[in-house]
Formats: sequence, C-alpha cells, structure tokens
Amino acid sequence: MERDGRSPVSPNTEPVLAFAFRDPARPAIEIRVNFGIFAGRAVTSAEIDRLAQWLLDEVDAVTIVSEERHEIGKAAEASTHQVRVEVAETGAPIDMGGRDRLEERLLERVDYWARTCIAERHAES
Repeated sequence: MERDGRSPVSPNTEPVLAFAFRDPARPAIEIRVNFGIFAGRAVTSAEIDRLAQWLLDEVDAVTIVSEERHEIGKAAEASTHQVRVEVAETGAPIDMGGRDRLEERLLERVDYWARTCIAERHAES
C-alpha cells in the first residue's frame, strides 16, 4: 500500500496476471500423459484437436491441457511436457461402475493417441 492507503496497482485499471485459485469441483475423470518423456517434444495443437475428436465419441465435453511441468526441490529438479485430459463431474456417469468403465475407454483412446503421435513424430534427444 502507498502512504495514502491506495494500492499501487488498481484492480480497475490493471489486468490481473497472477491469482490464487481453489477448485472444489475437481474433474470426475483426469488422465495424465507424460508426453514429453516419450515423444521428446511438446504436443502440437493439431494433435490436441485429433485427441479431442477421438474423445468426443465418448463424452459431450472434455478439457485438454498441455503444460510444461517443473518439479524443483533442493536435491533434484525435473521438467517434462504433460497432457492432461479432464471430464467434468457433469459429463461423467453418476454411478462409480459407469464412471470406471468410461474412464477405462477414455484411457484406452488417450494411450492409443499418445502412441500414434510418438510414432508419427519423435524428437531424438
């Protein structure tokens, strides 16, 4: 705060770049792909589009996140490119048996997609 009590960055005039976020509504189904470890590269937008098409045969809506993850500690550091597939609670069956079956079908499609992408274009390390 400045001496007159005003914040140096006005929330009305400056964009918010960083913010805390807590999501109590976690996805009903979340599948993670360690894409970069096996592909040696980041996923492309076209590959994400292809994955979405394959998954929309099973669900009405899906969120696909492509992210570079850095896990850093005092003794070790790791960095990888990861793809995360999320199906919201409203898009998954209510009963656990149905949810488990949907998750298995999605997992099979995601695994096939990842293997296809890697086979088509693999970056040598």
